[in-house]
Order: sequence, then structure tokens, then C-alpha cells
Amino acid sequence: MTSEHSNPAHAETARDAWVARADVLLDAARSHATPGAGRIHFPGAEGGYGHAVDGLEGFARTFLLAGFRIAGARGEGVDELIAHYARGIVSGVDPDAPDRWVRMEEHAQAKVEAASIALVLDLTRPWIWDRLDALTQQRVVGWLAPAVGDETYPQTNWVWFRIVVQTFLRSVGGPWSSADIAADLDRHDSFVREGGWLSDGDERSYDHYVGWALHVYPILWARMAGAAELAAGRTDADIARLDLFLHDALALVGGDGSPLIQGRSLIYRFAAAAPFWAGVIAEVPSHSPGRLRHAADRIVTHFADRGAPDLDGVLTMGWHGEWRGLAQSYSGPGSPYWAVKGFLGLLLPADHPVWTAPAEPLPVEQGDVLRAIASPGWIVSGTAADGIVRVVNHGTDHAFPGVRTADSPLYARLGYSTATSPIVDERGWLEPLEQSAAIVASDGRATHRTAMTLRSVRVQDDADGRLGIAASAWDAHLVEPAPTAHRHGSGLAGDVTSVGVITTTSIVRGSSEVRVVVVVDAVSSGQDAASLRLRLGGWPLSGDEVVGGTDDSGAWVSSRGRSSGIRALFPAGVAGLVSRADADPLGVRTLVPVIEHEVRVGEPVVALLDLAGGEHSAPHAAVDIDGSTVTVVWPDGARTVSRLTDSESPAPALRHHGVRRGTSHAIAKEQHA
Repeated sequence: MTSEHSNPAHAETARDAWVARADVLLDAARSHATPGAGRIHFPGAEGGYGHAVDGLEGFARTFLLAGFRIAGARGEGVDELIAHYARGIVSGVDPDAPDRWVRMEEHAQAKVEAASIALVLDLTRPWIWDRLDALTQQRVVGWLAPAVGDETYPQTNWVWFRIVVQTFLRSVGGPWSSADIAADLDRHDSFVREGGWLSDGDERSYDHYVGWALHVYPILWARMAGAAELAAGRTDADIARLDLFLHDALALVGGDGSPLIQGRSLIYRFAAAAPFWAGVIAEVPSHSPGRLRHAADRIVTHFADRGAPDLDGVLTMGWHGEWRGLAQSYSGPGSPYWAVKGFLGLLLPADHPVWTAPAEPLPVEQGDVLRAIASPGWIVSGTAADGIVRVVNHGTDHAFPGVRTADSPLYARLGYSTATSPIVDERGWLEPLEQSAAIVASDGRATHRTAMTLRSVRVQDDADGRLGIAASAWDAHLVEPAPTAHRHGSGLAGDVTSVGVITTTSIVRGSSEVRVVVVVDAVSSGQDAASLRLRLGGWPLSGDEVVGGTDDSGAWVSSRGRSSGIRALFPAGVAGLVSRADADPLGVRTLVPVIEHEVRVGEPVVALLDLAGGEHSAPHAAVDIDGSTVTVVWPDGARTVSRLTDSESPAPALRHHGVRRGTSHAIAKEQHA
């Protein structure tokens, strides 16, 4: 499949290409349907919720895509789709059918899938719902009705599942509760954060759910047949938030079309394109339809060109190809089909102007990107030369503020990018390594940073150069995890032992980051500082062939035309490489460059990290810290000066330690509270 950039005739064929992609997925789905069409069982190991739930997921999630196709075609030329899914509905709600749907009272996952079914029944009302016989309509209402008054829905993006179901029920004369919908809308409003962002619940949960759920559902819901009165006075605010969010969302897409590899449910892949289509549907004022369509196209094409779907037209559990370790414990073979939200644009008919609007490039295709995103505590740095978008993370951990757990590798690392994956094998959930600043105990266990405090995140734009600056502090703690059967993205809970407090300040420019790390207080809980090490982990690189090396102050890794390096600027450290096998979805081997130091309480440790296109390197820089003023001479020779405020000082409440000089830098270690 070709992207718009490689197809000069895209103005005439853009929608046709999307339809062709969708039909590959739908044809494969129908081939795996049960005889009654009520369930779709894709090949693969059974999910954590069992065979029946897997089959319901397969039906409901592909029904989303079928609904987009049917509604966008205005019911013309899609008779087979209409007939197949209508037959599946008849069977699904028949209590005596062998492929009947799991009910909400039987398993909570049915509440998720019910929202997709209700939404598509609304979208395709003239072609499916209105043609169902009266008994089947009655049974559908009965299958959806348990959502009314059900107080067990998680207070996250799940509130939209109850809203959508009850709105459909309202439109067909079924039971519904105005109190339920009002409560759920209020709950959604409690998720609203600065800059158009929303948190997926009370935890600091910033991920792709912000776009593919918390922004998409309000836009689609307001257009449902039963929603006009309910949505009155809300839609303008929802559109304004989406418009703001899209500034950041566009900047987070890599030049190769990859979304940021961060957060849970990454097996949904190109669902990350959904908010761009929502922007087109909502007619947001700040972003052209051509740019939004192009962003969606780049994302879907990224996966199509790399094995998703596979040669049989099936979306496996993985990122590009199949990699089961990326799935959550509850995921089944039908789960990846939430990805079809990325085809939301097919709701728009062939005569919609979005299909002939000139494609406009992504931000990183136009030039380097540097943004500060306050809500998740991210500095975003994209480089046009290699198309890589990086996030330096000082505020997101998928945890409640102040609650210490093991770090989730999907959320709590110091960095994420469109070119690297966090290590998400079993060891990755137990031990922070890549993109971490951790104290390593004598038994090899590494501390975690969940419950960090965001201290600052901003962009400095002045004559000295443009920099991203962010800082956080945390209680560095060891965790002995408690046994658990399910992992939904959060870090593992368990017995916690505090080791010390770490502060970290990131100064970001282009592909490089100067990272200043301080173990602030006396090492706690009887730990012997002499037996501890401070380990800084750089960007991981994965592939079938990964090479790396070290010298006296740095380490580097190269794979697939990309390089990652880390160098100790002050004091001297011990450079190394850590290898993991089959630890993430991007390759069979992962290498992480690291630097280790003695733990010296109150003394800054300064390192340079880099992730870029090209072959191996461990770039050099020079840093001078004088009080709260930091001067950096970057690898390309540029010199910048930035001033840290008191709240960003890398080592608050430190004694004066004097001046210590290294070969290429001088650091005055006088910090202020």
C-alpha cells in the first residue's frame, strides 16, 4: 500500500485506497465468522477472558469498520456487509443460538463491546436496525438494557460505553437514565486537563486513549440520533479541546508514520489515527482536512507496510508483526480490532471535500519540532533529518499521585519515541533499565520512580537557542511485587522500600538531551551508600542485528540506520551495554547503553543522551553549572545558556561543594533550595 507522498494521483484515489484497505480486513473477518455470524474467532491463543468473549470482540470491533463502510457508502454497494452483520446480530441476541453474545451480567467486557454495537446500529440505522424484525429489535434492547443503572463501570474512558449505549436505547424507545448520563458526562469533565488533554481517570494516565477514546467518543456521540438534547451546550467545548489536542497529536507522529510507542493497548496500532478523522468530522478550526487526512494515512500506511495486517488480512497481537508480549493480560485474538477506529474517516462519503483536499505534511516532515506539553509533563523533540519524534517524560506514570508502585515500562520511563520501544518483557516490568535513572542495590534490584513530582516543563526560546527543559523529583524505591493475574498498564504493587530521593532535570535540543541527576538526601532505610550504584539508561535499540560499543566515558548502539548513545559528562562513570532477548516488539535483540556511577549524595551526575538516524556514535558535549545557570556546548558546537528556577534546581537543599573540574567541563556544585 502506498502513502500519499508516493502517489501523485492521491486526490482522485485517496478514498479508494482506504476502502481497499478496509475491505481486506473485513473479508478476512467474515472468513473467521461462526456459521450464524454472531461471533468472529480469529486465529491465535485464547485471550484471558475466554473463547466466548473473544468471539464477541471479533464481531463488535469489526462491526465498527463495517459500520464506517456502510454509512460512508450510504448503503450502496455494500449489501454483503449489511447482510452478514445483520445476520450476526440476529444470532448474537438469540439466547438459544450457539454463537450468542456474552451478556453484560456474565462478563464486564460485554459493556465495552456493547458500545461499538450501539454506535454502529445508530450509524447504519436505515440499513440494519430499521430492517431487523421486531423480535430481534426487542432482544437487542434487552441485551443492551443492563447498562442502565449499572454503577460498576470503571470511572475511566468506560463512562463513554454507558453513555453511548443509553443514548441509542433512548433513540429506540428503550430504557435509559438521564441521571446516569449526567453523572458520566460530569465524570468525563473531571478528566479534562490543560491544553486539550484528558487523563484516563484519576491516575496520571496520558496515552493514546486520550485521542482514540476520550476525544473521539464525544464527537461521534453528539451526532447520534438520541443525543441532540443531551449534548446541547457541550459540543463547542468538546471541539475546542480536540482542536487544541491535535496541535500536540500531530507533533507526536513520526516522519515514518509511527505513533509514539508508549502506553497500554498498543496492539490497537493505527487506532492512533482516529482523532485526526474526528477533527475532520468536527471541522476543527485550526487544522486543515488535508493535513489531518495525511496524518491518518501516514499512520495506517506505516503498519500496512510492516506486516499489519498479515498476509491473510488478520491483525495479530503485536505492533508490526505478531508479538504477544505487547498485549495486556485480558487481550484475545479479536482485541486488536479496535485498530479499525483509525478508519473512522470512511464515515465521510466520496463527495466529502476531505478526499480531494491537498495533503499537507506532518510537523516533523516540515522541520524540527520542540514542544512542551504541560498535562503529561512531556518535552517533545522531533527531528526532520531522521523523522524521529522523542518524548522526555517527567509527569506520566499511570498511577495515582503519591502512590508508589513498580514502574510501568509503558508509562514511567524517562523517554519514549516513535523509533524505540520500552522493554516490556517480564523483566521490564520488574526492573527499570532503558530511559531510567535508578539506584541499583547490591542484590541487583533497581529503584522505581512512580509517584514522581513534576517540577517544571517548558520551552525556552531566546537568543541562546531553543531548548526544552523539564524536571521531576521522586522517592527512589525498591518494590517486591505482589502476585497478580492481570496487568492493565499500571505498575505492579507490592512491598516498598525507600532508598533515597532523586531529582532529574532534562535539557533537550534536537536529538540530544543533557540529563542532570542528583541523589538528594541521605540514603534511607539502612541502605549502605557504598554498596549502591546510580545507573543511567539510554535509549534502547532493537532489531535482528544490533551492534554497540563503549569507550572510557560513553556507550553507543546502532540498529537499522539509527543510533543511540550515552556519555558521562561529569563525574566519570563506567559505560556499558545491557542486552535483552525478545524483550520488545521491534526485534529479537535489544541493546541499551548505560552509565554507572558511585552514589554520592548531593552531587550532580551529568550525562548526554542521544537518539538519531545514522550509524553509531556516543556524542560529546560540554556543560558548566554555575548556581542555577546551565551552559551547554552541544555536539554541533552550538552554545546555549538556560537558567533553572528554584523549583527546577537539580539538587535542592545541598551544601556548597566547591568547584570540581573535568577535561572538557567545569561544574560549580552550588544549588539552591
